[in-house]
Amino acid sequence: MDVFSALQTAVSGMKAQGFSLENISGNIANSQTTGFKRVDTSFVDLVAEQAPSRQVSGSVRANSVLTNSIQGNIIATETPTNMALNGPGFFAVQTKASDVNGQTSFSPENLYTRRGDFKTDSEGYLRNGGGAYLTGSNIDPITGNAGSEGPIQISQRPIPGKATGMISYAADLPKNPANTLVGTTFSGTASPIILTGTGNGTVPAGTDANNLMNGSITGPILQIYSASGAPVQLNTVWSKVQDAVPAKTTTNADGTKTEFPAKNAVWNLFYANDTTVDRGKSSWTNAGTAFEFDAGGTLVEPDTGSITLAEPTIDGVKLESIAISYGKGLSSFGDKNIAMSELKQDGFTSGTFKDSYITESGEVVASYSNGNTITVANIKVVQFTNPDGLKADSSGNYRQTLDSGVPVTGLNGTTIEGQNIEQSNTDIASEFSKMIVTQQAYSANTKVISTAQDMMSSLINIIR
Repeated sequence: MDVFSALQTAVSGMKAQGFSLENISGNIANSQTTGFKRVDTSFVDLVAEQAPSRQVSGSVRANSVLTNSIQGNIIATETPTNMALNGPGFFAVQTKASDVNGQTSFSPENLYTRRGDFKTDSEGYLRNGGGAYLTGSNIDPITGNAGSEGPIQISQRPIPGKATGMISYAADLPKNPANTLVGTTFSGTASPIILTGTGNGTVPAGTDANNLMNGSITGPILQIYSASGAPVQLNTVWSKVQDAVPAKTTTNADGTKTEFPAKNAVWNLFYANDTTVDRGKSSWTNAGTAFEFDAGGTLVEPDTGSITLAEPTIDGVKLESIAISYGKGLSSFGDKNIAMSELKQDGFTSGTFKDSYITESGEVVASYSNGNTITVANIKVVQFTNPDGLKADSSGNYRQTLDSGVPVTGLNGTTIEGQNIEQSNTDIASEFSKMIVTQQAYSANTKVISTAQDMMSSLINIIR
């Protein structure tokens, strides 16, 4: 290498170190930018084609190295719709194309980002600090139907009430209750008691209702809902109407034998038709099924796992048919009282939107004033075979390239941390250390130039 080549090499070294300093300064400037991925610098020796014995150090080229696969720290925030990816992957986002007559339209191209400082804008879209809109599958909170994939928009419309259609029920009835209806008679011509199978029966208010109360155990009280979402109280009592009798054989006077088969214990379930008055002043309707338990206390009939209250009328409100689902959760092993293990229903009153939050699995959940939480969207997260091959833009987004490969949709082990954001993966101490090394290398290259200049001056002075 001659003196002129040394000058050129020193200049390339200064350019390379300047390029490195540019990356360092960008990293430091974005050390507090949400989801920012630092850019490192790699140096490549450029050697001219020479014979091995003549090969000398050549100039240098600097290349940027992305660190998209290196995660930053995750910190908590106070915004429920902020989110951070704990693991590999990117949020799929779109940018605004135009805003005409108050209607936002979006670019068809999908971009990708780790920046998760999403907040709802005036239209209900989830937009981050870089202006990108989070995409996924929207779900109608009223119908539960999934819509087309695109920018997620959280509807703040109120949700209508839903009629109770199912009651999940599990209980242990006492084996020997303190009060029973065994032997009790009612004044009506048709007995409201059902001993086998199904049927109908109503206990009228007054004396018969008081007899029912005296021979029953108070069951659960549950708030249910009409078709309009109006709350209605369901009051129930359980009544034992037949004791279990073991099988026996008797010998008649003529020496013949008579077989008496075993009888199961039978319970009936009643509900009040009017909850606004004292229990004895309301009529009570039989749920219409004989619940038979064997000597061990196991339910044997009905074995369908559920019964149906056919359009009951309570407090003057006609309700839709309600299925009481007990599965294998109904037994008669207890002592004196009913032990409830499950009691819930699927109806609710109307509710107004309160707020929304993000789950680990990427669901956007809206909560309402009636206590309901409904999934309103599923977030789209993608992963790349080579995330460091993505092309970055100035808004914290990335574009797919040939080097990155195609996006694969799904969390695939990654979790979403709601009410958190991912910090930049820039380490200030490391960047300062690299800055010192870069400055020293830059100064060394300038020293090469000044030395080469001195050598050229000495060469020129030879001919003087």
